[in-house]
Amino acid sequence: MDNFAGLVAFVKSAETCSFVDAGRILGISASAVGKSVSRLEERLGTRLFQRNTRNMKLTAEGALFLQRCQRIISEMSAAEEELSDIKGEPRGLLRVSLPSVGTLLHSVLEEFMVEFPNIELEVDFSDRKVDLIDEAFDAVVRIGNVDDSRLVSRQIFSFQRYLVASPEYLTRSGIPDKPSDLLQHSCLLYKFPNTGKIEPWPVDGWNSLILQNLRSPMSCNAIETLAFLAARGRGIACLPDFCVRDSLESGRLQRVLGAEDTQPRALTVLWPSSKYVVPKLRAFIDFLSAHSFVSTS
Repeated sequence: MDNFAGLVAFVKSAETCSFVDAGRILGISASAVGKSVSRLEERLGTRLFQRNTRNMKLTAEGALFLQRCQRIISEMSAAEEELSDIKGEPRGLLRVSLPSVGTLLHSVLEEFMVEFPNIELEVDFSDRKVDLIDEAFDAVVRIGNVDDSRLVSRQIFSFQRYLVASPEYLTRSGIPDKPSDLLQHSCLLYKFPNTGKIEPWPVDGWNSLILQNLRSPMSCNAIETLAFLAARGRGIACLPDFCVRDSLESGRLQRVLGAEDTQPRALTVLWPSSKYVVPKLRAFIDFLSAHSFVSTS
C-alpha cells in the first residue's frame, strides 16, 4: 500500500503542480508528499518532475507515467466501490467529456446534480477526440457513433440541423429562395476545432458554394455563439434543432430554405466495456437517456 500511496501523492502533485496543494487534498504535509514522490522517483530510477524554488512541471517520463497512474487509481476506486457495501448509492468523482454542444445540456446537468448530490461531476467541454481509457474519463458524449471495441455506447437522442435567421435579418437582406442565393447573404459557419474545416450545410451544391467564396462574417467552434449572432440578426446559421426550438417557437428565428439533414444525427454516450458499471456511472448514463430534452418531431 505504500507504493499505492506514492502513486496517489504523485498524481495529486501532478494535477495541482504543487506539493502544498497535493498535501492539502490528501490531508498530509507538503514535506510528506515531497518525500513520497522522491521515494517513487528513486524506485523508478527516473525524475518525474522538474522542480525549482518557484514552480514544478512534469518531465516527459512523468507525463507518460501520469496517464498510467490515473488509470490505476481509477480502477482501484472502481474496485472499492464495487466491493464496498454502499447499497448501490451513487457517489464519488465522475469525470465526463462532453462536446461543445454539451453546454446546451446545462439544465440537464443541474437536475443531475440535484438528484445525485453525492456525485462530484468533473466536466470537460471539448470536440477533440478524447481517449476515454488513457485519459481516465468515466464517460464521453459525442456526436455520431464511435467504433472502439473497448467501449460500450448508448444513443441518447437524435437531432437534425436547420438553416435559421432572424426576421430582422431576412427583412433587411431578403429571403433566399434557392441554395445559390446564399452567396448574397452573411453565413455564420461552424468550424471543426480538430481539423479547422467548415461543417457542410444540408443544401444542394454546398461544395460549389464554398468554392465560390461564400461570404461569412464569422466562423467559430461554438454553437452558442452562432445561435446568439443569428438571433441578433448577424446572418444565417445552420444549427441543431434542439438549440433553436425555443427561438423558432417564439419567432426570434425563422427557418430558411426548408433545409435539414436527410439523416438525423445521434448524440451518444460511451463508457469502458466492463461487466460491472459503478453506480455513479450507471446513474449518469440512465439519467441522460431518461432526460433527453430533444425530440425529432
